[in-house]
Amino acid sequence: MVLRLTDLIHCFGKPFNDEGVDFDTPVGQVCTDTRKLQKGDFYIALCGEHYDGHEFLVNAYELGSQAAFISFDCSISVPQKFLHWRVKDTLEAYQKLACLHREDLEIPVVAITGSVGKTTTKELISFALMSLGEITFTYGNNNNDIGVPQTLLNANSNSAAIVLEMGMRGLGQIKKLSCCSKPDIAVITNIGTAHLAHLGSRENIALAKCEITACLKPDGVVIIPAGDKILEQALLLNWQGRIIRVSLDVNYSNDSTISSIRDNYTSGKIDYTGILIVKKWLLECRGYKFQLPFEGVHNAKNFMYAIAVADQLGISLECLHRLNIPTPSGRNNILSLASITVLDETYNASPESVKASLDLLALKPGRHFAVLGTMLELGKNSVRYHQQIVEYAASLGIDGLIICSSGLEADAMAISGRTIEFLTVVSNPEDAFLVLKKWLNDGDCLLLKASRNVKLERLIPLLKNYF
Repeated sequence: MVLRLTDLIHCFGKPFNDEGVDFDTPVGQVCTDTRKLQKGDFYIALCGEHYDGHEFLVNAYELGSQAAFISFDCSISVPQKFLHWRVKDTLEAYQKLACLHREDLEIPVVAITGSVGKTTTKELISFALMSLGEITFTYGNNNNDIGVPQTLLNANSNSAAIVLEMGMRGLGQIKKLSCCSKPDIAVITNIGTAHLAHLGSRENIALAKCEITACLKPDGVVIIPAGDKILEQALLLNWQGRIIRVSLDVNYSNDSTISSIRDNYTSGKIDYTGILIVKKWLLECRGYKFQLPFEGVHNAKNFMYAIAVADQLGISLECLHRLNIPTPSGRNNILSLASITVLDETYNASPESVKASLDLLALKPGRHFAVLGTMLELGKNSVRYHQQIVEYAASLGIDGLIICSSGLEADAMAISGRTIEFLTVVSNPEDAFLVLKKWLNDGDCLLLKASRNVKLERLIPLLKNYF
């Protein structure tokens, strides 16, 4: 099926300036930026804090836009022959249009949220589903109220499935994205401490994440980690349908298996259990062995979600044996610079993701160094979380730590790290590089991890040029 202009009348009412219009015409490519608009595109005049798309209506018309969504209260003159619909909220109309398109395609939609691991899990699931055909999935940071409908609208008749990443900063946001996409499968990777500044507690974070089930298909399924009491309780308030729980046992050597999940709370049976052989980064599940595309226990957990989704969509798990996935910038990126190994995790940071990265660092050969920066949006307990992270690094026996931070967080981190042999505090990545030049030797391993605004990625070219 193809969404046509006549379908919009049923949802948005009669348009303006419709004389001579063939409403059997397919809706053109949807565009929200006239700098990218092509002839025949359907223009939506979105409004943001620093822009108003209505200011470019004339430009859109002159470029050959097919039609447009315009706000009721728009006072800007509309070209006389420009076919358009007046709507209360152009963003809401944009999301409704994406939903119409999603329903028109009749293909499975997988939605993913969580405090950490969303993007990696989205990548793993997208590549795990590629035996079905062409997969449309979230690119870059398009996981918000504009990006999710954009991804839905990018899907076409050749798409076999849609994989969506959903982010949020407060209650009610993921609910809107769920209603826009009406997923068949929802994945909640975890409930952590990111966004505590906005939501105040893990319980509220869990409620916000569980909004992904708001418009989940009644015969759909939610996939979650086993053993999280807070997540289980929040989910049962929002969802009465099927739940799949996954767990991971970790084998750090040939003769000992460490299970961290079985003693924790779980209110239901575990559907998928994986055994991770750390020395080989090999994951065993349901009689199959999978070579992990990304190292780290946390990435093995993310891979478990991909196994569960693929299995639910009828894909043979043999197809997942060795997925060739491009490494996203600043995530899961292991660089070999001469004889120095760098774990590039510069994209973002939360207490949970920093601990996971430190765990991976500790498994690497050689001396272990880290540059850790500020973690944002942690609310009133921010100082304590920063202190705990450095205490954890010290407990792992890290050899050196550069704290790229300031204020109370930096002070707390420095106090917690006083037992670390090499320790210093700097204010920017460039100063961190000057220290690393003195500290690092052949065979050392370095972790870079901080929130986005610290911009630790500026260290990468400096390290490459030097080493």
